[in-house]
Amino acid sequence: MTTERERFVQHPERVTASLLPRAQADLEPCQNSKTFLARLCEQAERYDEMVTYMKEVAKLGGELTVDERNLLSVAYKNVVGTRRASWRIISSIEQKEESKGSEKHVTTIKDYRQKIETELEQVCQDVLDVLDESLIPNAATGESKVFYHKMKGDYHRYLAEFASGEKRKVAATAAHEAYKNATDVAQTELTPTHPIRLGLALNFSVFYYEILNSPDRACHLAKQAFDDAIAELDSLSEESYRDSTLIMQLLRDNLTLWTSSDTNEAEAAGAADAPKTEGEASKPAEEEAKAEEPAPAAAS
Repeated sequence: MTTERERFVQHPERVTASLLPRAQADLEPCQNSKTFLARLCEQAERYDEMVTYMKEVAKLGGELTVDERNLLSVAYKNVVGTRRASWRIISSIEQKEESKGSEKHVTTIKDYRQKIETELEQVCQDVLDVLDESLIPNAATGESKVFYHKMKGDYHRYLAEFASGEKRKVAATAAHEAYKNATDVAQTELTPTHPIRLGLALNFSVFYYEILNSPDRACHLAKQAFDDAIAELDSLSEESYRDSTLIMQLLRDNLTLWTSSDTNEAEAAGAADAPKTEGEASKPAEEEAKAEEPAPAAAS
């Protein structure tokens, strides 16, 4: 008989997150209205507006449902993701123009890069404010605590990607602290196969590799998370199977990438301040924020 472990990564498709009950029944009409509008924005790919609506939901207080939590995560992930991609492209062009000695072009490109960095900083700080003021204080379950501290680590990591000097050091320290807080809770309250615990290990290992330039620690963390999950894969519920095995595949992909190169090449690829161009093959995978995608009417 084929075990779940042997079937691993055969069909790693995403699954829809389930809903958790809310205690604040009096907030639900307003909550549902804003969530419905956020779904419309998602369908229309108007992510800046989606962020606005989900921020309002977060500020109503109380524990967000899994659905609301994922919608907020998707909204911010898309808003920051386009700007991160733009920054990598512009930084690559800037390097090429510098190598050509095109001083006039370099000045123009640098100004534009700084404009993108300002936008990135504003978005990241906005997320961090919502997390510190609303989401983390209202987190009641181990799952939500890990999710939000991981999210905090992610956005400090995004700040560290383009910052330099003392600002980079501050962002990296804050990211490490948030990831560590998430890990402490995850190890006591979530199983090794839980998708959120696996996603945390994935992003924390990327942080070690890209920001701290520590491939050994990155590989150790990723391998430990993968091995711990493999050991319990046969007992994984059907509900979480596809989510968990997808992230395990990403962990394995990163381990393959990080260990297959020559040592010197790996160190160069992992340099924290080396800009990544669009579609660059050496860019390690990190967990993507997810949300269910029903027709907008389902949210009403």
